[in-house]
Amino acid sequence: MRDGKKSVLVINGPNLNLLGTREPHIYGHESLADVEAAGKQQGNELNAHVDFFQSNWEGAIVDRIQEARTDGTDGIILNPGGFTHTSVAIRDALLGVDIPFIELHVSNIHAREEWRHHSYFQDKAKAIIVSISDSVCLVGELS
Repeated sequence: MRDGKKSVLVINGPNLNLLGTREPHIYGHESLADVEAAGKQQGNELNAHVDFFQSNWEGAIVDRIQEARTDGTDGIILNPGGFTHTSVAIRDALLGVDIPFIELHVSNIHAREEWRHHSYFQDKAKAIIVSISDSVCLVGELS
């Protein structure tokens, strides 16, 4: 908690800085700045802090997760991008800080290439959110 408000950290992984221009038929036309503005507005409406962080570097994401342990972060929303399928280091950082997290994907990774179906985070996430053809599917239980 910060200033008596819940605090959520949204972490976006590699290539998400290209939202709106990278394969818009898969990832949509909204830029990362658009997504962040909407998230901050929703946070204000819910009387919560919403902070954003994006990096193409695995170590920077690990560092930011570890910082969350002491900065008042109550929950993490992680869109790991390509690190979904490769990063034991990010998984270990999330488990090490003991902050609940939600795994988020702009596309439905289960409807794409076979190698995208595996996630290093899905078994530990409180919920998984994936986009399914202009709608959202939430899998999991939030408590």
